[in-house]
Amino acid sequence: MPLIDVDPSRDASAPGSQAHSAPDEPAAGKLAAQVALRIERDIVGRGWPVGESLGSQSELRQRYGVSRAVLREAVRLVEHHHVARMRRGPGGGLFVVAPDARPAARAIVIYLESVNTSVDDLMEARRLIEPLAAAMAAAQVTEDGITELRHTLAAGSATTDDRGDRTVEALHVLLGELSANPVLGLFIEVLTRLTDRYGRLATDTPASAFREARAEAHRRHAEIADLVIAGDAGRAETRMAAYLDAVAAWMRSHGQGGRVTDRVATSPLTAAPQAKLAEVVAGRLRDDIAAAGRPVGAVIGSESDLLSRYGISRAVLREAVRLLEYHSVASMRRGPGGGLVVGTPDAQASVETMALYLEYRAVGPRDLLAVREVIELGVVTRVTARHDDPEVVRRLDVAARWPEPESARDRAPADSFHAELAELAGNPVLTLFLRILTALWRRHAPVEGVVSGSVAATEVERVHRRIAEAVLAGDEGLARHRLRRHLAALTDWWH
Repeated sequence: MPLIDVDPSRDASAPGSQAHSAPDEPAAGKLAAQVALRIERDIVGRGWPVGESLGSQSELRQRYGVSRAVLREAVRLVEHHHVARMRRGPGGGLFVVAPDARPAARAIVIYLESVNTSVDDLMEARRLIEPLAAAMAAAQVTEDGITELRHTLAAGSATTDDRGDRTVEALHVLLGELSANPVLGLFIEVLTRLTDRYGRLATDTPASAFREARAEAHRRHAEIADLVIAGDAGRAETRMAAYLDAVAAWMRSHGQGGRVTDRVATSPLTAAPQAKLAEVVAGRLRDDIAAAGRPVGAVIGSESDLLSRYGISRAVLREAVRLLEYHSVASMRRGPGGGLVVGTPDAQASVETMALYLEYRAVGPRDLLAVREVIELGVVTRVTARHDDPEVVRRLDVAARWPEPESARDRAPADSFHAELAELAGNPVLTLFLRILTALWRRHAPVEGVVSGSVAATEVERVHRRIAEAVLAGDEGLARHRLRRHLAALTDWWH
């Protein structure tokens, strides 16, 4: 039997559930969020028909059986996910749009800052993911891709900025796109955004050191680009890895090995073109909370304070606050002493947005497997190094068992083992990326008969135990071998 990660919570008999239903309920559990999720499922199930109307407000209210107020808030969330837009007036309605992952990428960057992501965490994730992108780009680069590479290199050489230079990272983003793997492209966008925000913060480093580093980066980038253009996948992969190792070493030597939140950037992130004003304000609020280092529970201003500070209407502010509440970044507390209160950020909303975006990009099983493999193998290497830690022994022993429904309510049972491995590795970037991958994977996993005590559940538990045994024995090679076989078998179960 294939060694499959599956989600038993999905009803395979439900309309449209066979390939596209998303099992995760929204974090807030509100009716509007549930309706938004149903709308998104319907869009995915219909093949994401961009430009098509899903119906007028009255038709949507009847279809989903909700009030005008609930539908209005559900539409706000759908619009925030860049899945559909409501058009007013004659001939209006909710129209399907091509999604934009940039707002979710910005939210994820803020989330990673809030959970004390270190520069070492960031560079470890880049070291696992970006060499793969370079190799894949080299294996299939086209004439148009070569032109883009050379244009990007020329633009980088012409820049005169010393700090926060996005042109330094532009080649990495382009290689993610040229890899033809949307997952790599999306993750590299997040990683370079986080690197950019950190790079703006090293104010103690002399400008001359930045200029020297930038010149060296462009020299190495030219070498990597030449190898990609030549189709030399192996050397492009190796050279990219060596470059990222050098970047990590430079950061450590210049005192940049701490937490990103130690010197959080105060400059706002650029809003997506056509972003609604409320989305822009929500992004500014996220940035300002992070920049000020406000602790959970702190009040950052009353409604009147915020209206004055940002120069916006009450309606715009309230919509922005709804978006912050959806991401658990902050919430509005009414009454004396009330105001916008800092919350504990939760990435689940952004995870679902990312999964939806990848669904739109028609990510296939092999695209997903390629990225999941490098991430999980990196995780196994980290955890195996701690194999004699009593905490690792205890938690892996529990995680390897098929969880009972109550303990698995926040994730699919078969995901629990992989999630626990990632958390034990202690790298929040890898943990978050794995959450996105499993969220998308579950949309396509079969579920028949996969319940506690079933043959499938027993087999999955056996495989997880064998991986855990190798990890706890300190046998990294065997653990990686077993995990690789387990992940490869997943492709046979993709619908």
